[in-house]
Amino acid sequence: MCRNIKTLYNFEPPATEDEIQASALQFVRKLSGFNKPSQANAAAFDLAVAEVTASARKLFASLHTHAPARDREIEAEKARERNKTRFG
Repeated sequence: MCRNIKTLYNFEPPATEDEIQASALQFVRKLSGFNKPSQANAAAFDLAVAEVTASARKLFASLHTHAPARDREIEAEKARERNKTRFG
């Protein structure tokens, strides 16, 4: 999996619509190999992004967990520490 795709579920505050859209765009870019599609492929690309966004929203609505929501700032700090260890 692409390392830049981040977990969006079970965070406080919840993922915004922009975050969901951005992750869908990144996913479709990864699958298609296009950073920006040609005009001939733009409609199919945009449709795929919209469908992945809708699927992500449905997924988040249907998931259930008993785990407490994670704090974004704490998780970001953990990631920074992992990066310091990994990259120096």
